[in-house]
Amino acid sequence: MSTPFYVSPQQAMADRAEYARKGIARGRSLVVLQYADGIVFVGENPSRALHKFSEIYDRIGFAAAGKYNEYENLRIGGVRYADLRGYTYDRDDVTARGLANVYAQTLGTIFSSAGEKPYEVELVVAEVGATPDGDQIYRLPHDGSIVDEHGSVAVGGSSEQISSYLDQRHRDGMSLAEALKLAVQALSRDTNGGEREIPAERLEVAVLDRTRPQQRKFKRIVGRQLSRLLEADGAASTPTDAPSDIEEPDGATPAPAETPAEAPEASETTEPPETTGKPESKAPEGKDSDKPDGKGTGK
Repeated sequence: MSTPFYVSPQQAMADRAEYARKGIARGRSLVVLQYADGIVFVGENPSRALHKFSEIYDRIGFAAAGKYNEYENLRIGGVRYADLRGYTYDRDDVTARGLANVYAQTLGTIFSSAGEKPYEVELVVAEVGATPDGDQIYRLPHDGSIVDEHGSVAVGGSSEQISSYLDQRHRDGMSLAEALKLAVQALSRDTNGGEREIPAERLEVAVLDRTRPQQRKFKRIVGRQLSRLLEADGAASTPTDAPSDIEEPDGATPAPAETPAEAPEASETTEPPETTGKPESKAPEGKDSDKPDGKGTGK
């Protein structure tokens, strides 16, 4: 009978963490940003049926990267927890902090259990407040730890590179269009430093908008509204470019424009007098001169 190999608990945890990180890195990254009127979720997701972002409760949103079936189970569990707590106590008692604690306990238990593999997921739980100071964003890695974030957070494949990019450029009080453009720029950067274009059809965007009159603040941005927001920054530069494009032809064509204008004027001023003046002046003069001269000489 062979004896099993001994693995220290530290090595076992390191192996499980490496396994979970590799699984999360295979997923597409997503970012969560604060802007003036709330919190925006932006991620690259070509699927229209499988969502990375969803609503948990009135002011609470959920974002996840990794294996879909695993974080979908966590999302459903979070919705059940929020509904039960809000029904038992009060709707205001459902907070992102309480939900993050529940997720942390679940992920930590699964990660430390030797009987099952760790979840290959990384979660973000966000809550929008009445003011920007009341916004809360919590990031939960695979091991169940909780990280309180402010301003911006990225999870998924190249989260470290995206986070450093966002930290340098994100600022408080940004508009939704500015935050959305910054998020797309961060997601479009490759690991080698290059950039690629992400069309609007491959983007999944949602917001927690504190200005909504409804009690539920979560809203998805799709279709024309998303296209308008992505083009909003370009529209600001378009008016400055458009006049320059228009002025160039106008500045290039004044000479041709003046020459046709002068040509008709010359033809109208010179030709009509000549044509009208010749028949008017020569016809009577010719008749008067021909009659006396021709008729006088002929007779």
